[in-house]
Amino acid sequence: MRWFRIALTSAGCAVVFAAASLAQAPQAEKQPPQAEKQDAIELGQVIGTSSVTNIVAPVLVTDKAGNIIDGLQPNQFHLWDNGKEQNIQVDVTYEPISLVIAIECSARVESILPQIKHLGSLVQTIIGRQGEAAVLKFDGRLIPMQDFTSDPDKIKVAINKINAGSSGTRMIDAVDRSVYMLRNRPKGNRRIVLLVSETRDEGSETRLKEALIRANLTNVLIYTVDITQLAVRLTEKPPDPGPTRRDPTVMNAPMGIPNTPTTMDQNYGMGNRAQFVPLLKEIYTDAKGIFVRDPATQFARATGGQEYYFIKQRGMEEAVQRIGTQIRSHYMISYNPNNQTEGGYHTIEVGIDRSDLVCKTRPGYWLGGGSK
Repeated sequence: MRWFRIALTSAGCAVVFAAASLAQAPQAEKQPPQAEKQDAIELGQVIGTSSVTNIVAPVLVTDKAGNIIDGLQPNQFHLWDNGKEQNIQVDVTYEPISLVIAIECSARVESILPQIKHLGSLVQTIIGRQGEAAVLKFDGRLIPMQDFTSDPDKIKVAINKINAGSSGTRMIDAVDRSVYMLRNRPKGNRRIVLLVSETRDEGSETRLKEALIRANLTNVLIYTVDITQLAVRLTEKPPDPGPTRRDPTVMNAPMGIPNTPTTMDQNYGMGNRAQFVPLLKEIYTDAKGIFVRDPATQFARATGGQEYYFIKQRGMEEAVQRIGTQIRSHYMISYNPNNQTEGGYHTIEVGIDRSDLVCKTRPGYWLGGGSK
């Protein structure tokens, strides 16, 4: 298909994103282990000063049955930011992919790791021949397994070396580290995180809000392939006797969710958008009492990615194939907001000059400062 990308710049957007993160950083944070200090991210750290200064919205266009539509023309698209239509310009380009694969290796998923390791032979489905990938594993620690490379054999070897570790699941920290790794990749590359993990988080030092702001700032698209709680509960080793330190409110029910068009639409489709945007606003504004059961879902929805589930290896293979297809089918829209004085959460809506088609994109972004 043809790739369309809007190449504009907007003054100051990167600064306000970083400032928002800095303003909300806690006064004191626990220091990372010695082995990780070299690559660790300090909360509130400005991770990019000039690389991303425009708003990017990856748009997937489908018909009412969910079939992907390509070959559309740039002048058929319209975009509204907080209800105000934006001026867009389009270039025809091909963008290589920079991908970070973040894989959970906690003790709970030890029995599922052999299925996950098969991912090494599927990575090229996503990055193609011109892309690159890096590998990060995480449990209670964050351990880079492979720096960015275009060699699929090195990626496969790195994933095969992943073994089960501790009981922690620092999923939010892992996504934040992945975004940090992507910040200095070639400017023309698309930046993507593939998160393979449970939906829950245990032990992260980074807040979800901070990780979302940094992902927005770096224009990172996050796809999640979730290890269902059913699979984990059926295969995990019995825990050692003794009291648990885990907050019962963060435990998900042992229920598997099938990967079907219906459940995907319920979890990601536009019909669920009205309920999701208010929750996302509360996450960004640190509303008291906000409860987020599964950060993985928030990462996927807030960045314009998608969430998949799998129990058997075939389900993971299908998920990776769909992700690769979607990435190559996106219309990349970027724009310079004409309403930057409006601080707070900005909603994004994309329309097209055909009533029989549906556009899906990221729901919005957070803009610090402004007059409101």
